[in-house]
Amino acid sequence: MKQIATTAAPGAIGPYSQAIEVNGFVYASGQIPLDPATGVFPEGISAQTRQSLTNAKAILEAAGTDLGHVVKTTVFLADMGDFAAMNEVYAEFFQAPYPARSAVAVKTLPKNALVEIECIAVK
Repeated sequence: MKQIATTAAPGAIGPYSQAIEVNGFVYASGQIPLDPATGVFPEGISAQTRQSLTNAKAILEAAGTDLGHVVKTTVFLADMGDFAAMNEVYAEFFQAPYPARSAVAVKTLPKNALVEIECIAVK
């Protein structure tokens, strides 16, 4: 296993890695919409989705891959009512063939984020 870390995305604040590479796959931890430069969240679900995916993109690039190689994502939403707005921004980051995806509503996300997105990519 190889640990992936970059300052272009929020650092791990617990006993986990930003990502782990193993057997040609990169498993990226869920990314909340924390701006790594300012340490704050942008306002609204669209901006938070964009920041979460920007964070994921930075981690994948540090691992030597990119969003075009993502095979699976999981989207966690604080409110399923935000699904359409999240989906609109999500579509800006991925092209066909789109990765497999799960989207679920959860009670609470870290730091009261509106969205968290994790992904698995191939190299």
